[in-house]
Amino acid sequence: MRSVALSPELREQSLEAMASEELDILVIGGGVVGAGSALDAATRGLKVGLVEARDFASGTSSRSSKLVHGGLRYLEMLDFRLVAEALKERGLLLQELAPHLVHPVAFLYPLQHRGWERLYAGSGVALYDAMSRISGRAGVPLHQHLSRRGARKLVPSLRKDALVGALKYYDAQVDDARHTMFIARTAAAYGAHVASRARVVELLREGERVTGAVVRDLENDRTVTIRAKQVVNATGVWTDETQSLGGQRGQFHVRASKGIHLVVPKDRIRSEVGMILRTEKSVLFVIPWGRHWIIGTTDTDWALDKAHPAASEADIDYLLEHVNAVLETPLTRSDVEGVYAGLRPLLEGESEATSKLSREHAVGHPAPGLVVVAGGKYTTYRIMAQDAVDEAVFGLSSQFDRVVGKSVTDKIPLLGAEGYHALLNSRHVLAQRSGLHEVWIEHLLKRYGSLVHELLDLVAADPGLGEPLAAAPDYLRVEAVYAASHEGARHLDDVLTRRIRLSIETFDRGVGAAEEVADLVGGVLGWSEEQRSLEIEHYRKRVEAERESQQMPDDATADAARLGAPDVVPLS
Repeated sequence: MRSVALSPELREQSLEAMASEELDILVIGGGVVGAGSALDAATRGLKVGLVEARDFASGTSSRSSKLVHGGLRYLEMLDFRLVAEALKERGLLLQELAPHLVHPVAFLYPLQHRGWERLYAGSGVALYDAMSRISGRAGVPLHQHLSRRGARKLVPSLRKDALVGALKYYDAQVDDARHTMFIARTAAAYGAHVASRARVVELLREGERVTGAVVRDLENDRTVTIRAKQVVNATGVWTDETQSLGGQRGQFHVRASKGIHLVVPKDRIRSEVGMILRTEKSVLFVIPWGRHWIIGTTDTDWALDKAHPAASEADIDYLLEHVNAVLETPLTRSDVEGVYAGLRPLLEGESEATSKLSREHAVGHPAPGLVVVAGGKYTTYRIMAQDAVDEAVFGLSSQFDRVVGKSVTDKIPLLGAEGYHALLNSRHVLAQRSGLHEVWIEHLLKRYGSLVHELLDLVAADPGLGEPLAAAPDYLRVEAVYAASHEGARHLDDVLTRRIRLSIETFDRGVGAAEEVADLVGGVLGWSEEQRSLEIEHYRKRVEAERESQQMPDDATADAARLGAPDVVPLS
């Protein structure tokens, strides 16, 4: 499959193309489900448009626990169908669709009771492994039983009295924002027209039928009218708001549940594996993340600003308290280098407690020409997208004058997947040819897969791009350039928060690298000195507002503090 760059030029061309001809399907929302829907539709031979009001994955799809998993705790709820479906998708992503982006990760589950708990939890994990193998796509090793001594050998930081033994099992991990961007980019490679910073302000109607959307191009302050046979609303926690643009009442409603995560340096917890811990409400993960740990998550109802959900002091203290219950050396606020908060789009109506709301998805057709998809888990995005496009194509109000094929996305590797394993085996050869250390080649392969050649070409043309960022030596300068030239980044915040993760991986939240990255990105995007200064100032204010919100005692005060920093591109 030929590579397509989400370049500034492609964005302009995509908006012009969407305005010039009727699409088969217009997808609203550039999260994982929206991007997945665009890819699904494009690979059925349909004319597809995808618009996103902010940056790709700027909502829930960049703020998850970074796990691709079957949902081990859903077995306890006897939701076997959801677990089986998710495990099959996990295997597909690991082995075929995105092996460069999705990787196995080991977890330790400490046992606190002798006898019955090992039998109970061990049976659950054994069933989890068996179900993954029934699907034919396990992609991870089998679980193991460990003694307390064996567990503490793997995790020396565990307190002796925190466990009597343990289970070690495997799931998978993904950089969610990069994965979502790769899906959108792959959709573009199959012919979809893709544009970020393009906000839907109105749904077009002819009688009862939805026939398209009016889109505000936020980068150029203009309005574009896009017509389509079917519109797919894949806006996650904004589902109800998008629905109201066409005067529609939804068949279901989406309720937002806030989950926050902490990021701490790797040396703060001595462990070779991640951990999964029980709490009184749910489970707590300690997840390996490069030279860091991600600790999460919370699960609380959220009815405030959806674009920038804020983590309060109470949220942070909750996570520290629970993880410290099992650690010999407790973590403190000073150990926390990053904090992020995301919103789960839960289907409303099953229970007042958000942790018990359905993680399964629903697809509705509230009006002719309009399909809504909501709910679900990150892992099952492909199934959600398939169901949404099926409804658009085969539903009662579809207007297609030809036969449209079934979904083929289970056989469509994302860009960068093809040849990844061969290149990983040959990383020493790439290192010799490029002059970069083999460690850097492996780093690039696990972020870009076989597209690594595009970055190495940029380094060959400008060797200075092969140097690490001065204030963020975990990333190369070329990655900032590539984010703007090939990955659709339009602003400094897009790069520091979603293309490279400096906003959560450094104690200064990426501020120290802002000027260098702005110079690199601005050179690609043609920024004036005024725009460069604006981007840097916006990012600094955003970090200040987030830090202030994390010192507030509750959601209301945290939300007010976070809203003190406006978006670099206003949505209105």
